[in-house]
Amino acid sequence: MADEVNETPEMTPQPTEGLVPQPTEEMAPQPSGGLPTPPAEEPAADTESLAAGLNLGGEAEEAGEESEAIAAPVVIRGHLDKFGVAWGTGRRKSSVARVRVREGNGNVTINGRPLDEYFHVERDRHTVGAPLEATSMTDSVDVIVNVKGGGTTGQAGAIMLGVARALQVMNPELHETLSAGHYLTRDSRMVERKKYGLKKARKSFQFSKR
Repeated sequence: MADEVNETPEMTPQPTEGLVPQPTEEMAPQPSGGLPTPPAEEPAADTESLAAGLNLGGEAEEAGEESEAIAAPVVIRGHLDKFGVAWGTGRRKSSVARVRVREGNGNVTINGRPLDEYFHVERDRHTVGAPLEATSMTDSVDVIVNVKGGGTTGQAGAIMLGVARALQVMNPELHETLSAGHYLTRDSRMVERKKYGLKKARKSFQFSKR
């Protein structure tokens, strides 16, 4: 009995290479102490949104064309009386001019006097007749003006605006020509007021240190 020894077969270590899962493309490497995470899927490109993004410029151009097609309404500042005479009021600085335009031979009367007698400077005479020359109506209408206030430059600018507005009332188709020449725009520039402690609006007295 003593010679009988229980001989047990020796346990040989089994290779562990086959038991450890190998990382594959479908399974991401297993992080420490966690479960295997599936691989991140790349979002598929949305062809419709990409096409819409590429078409934004075309939509902006179409919107711009539509805005240009919608023009602002024409504002007519004047009236036509029962005798067919067009009236227009013009202002510049402190001058106010009431202008009447009717069919005639090209006579311009300002406060009961002809144009050449009332304005002695060629610049002022050209300013008054500029709307008539732009619309080629110098010899086809008569202009009667009552103007007051201001000096020669202010009165000439007021008459020019009044003549342009009266011509627009007489023939609304002349609006584009008069507007292109800026004859229907009221010049809002005025003399700047004098400031306290100064000689004029900006000019000051001579400085004396003592």
